[in-house]
Amino acid sequence: MTLTLSVSDDVRALAPGFTHLAVEAHGLVNGPSNEASSALLDDAARRLAARLDGRAPHEDPHMAAWRAVYTAFGSKPSRTRNSAEALARRALADGGLPRINLLVDLYNAVSVAHLIPVGGEDLGLVRGGMRLVRATGEEDFVTVAGGEESVEHPDAGEVVWCDAAGVTCRRWNWRQGPRTRLTERTASAVFLLEGLAPLPVAELASAGAELAELLQKFSPGADVEVRAPESVA
Repeated sequence: MTLTLSVSDDVRALAPGFTHLAVEAHGLVNGPSNEASSALLDDAARRLAARLDGRAPHEDPHMAAWRAVYTAFGSKPSRTRNSAEALARRALADGGLPRINLLVDLYNAVSVAHLIPVGGEDLGLVRGGMRLVRATGEEDFVTVAGGEESVEHPDAGEVVWCDAAGVTCRRWNWRQGPRTRLTERTASAVFLLEGLAPLPVAELASAGAELAELLQKFSPGADVEVRAPESVA
């Protein structure tokens, strides 16, 4: 079953240069990080360093566009960075990228190599379709604090991804909630790749194709569908 994705008019008005691409996959086999996924992360860090050529991640034009959009909906981009910039900073630091599990490693590698925010949601845990909206401030965001489940609420006007049960990711692509994250039990997932002008749509499509190829390599026999990029312009 294909997941329904929608973008609200309020978000379209805020970021007319926004384009997203979805990769939906079924029959996945996840597991702990291994040498192969670790090697992909190391290679992604090398590709990122070559792309930046000595610049800091936030100096990249695509990351600068994300910072501008974060500022536009009231977030401080130096404190709550978009997921691609946050990962890029870790990739270039001495500690390198974290190893989470196979599926997360794959999409993190693509995110870092292309400097594009990428997220993954467990389709077995998503309730209904997913919507990108500006929050009222009353929506529930279930997270974990101090080792125990707690409920937060986004700021009014904050851009969030949500499903029928609540917010799945705060501040567009800053922090995913644990409710729908990919675990070693995940068998079906949707991966969202998000771009803003001046990122070429062809670059977004190339990243999506690379992720699909990796998913099929690590989960032979999986049914992987790459949807055409959807622009809100």
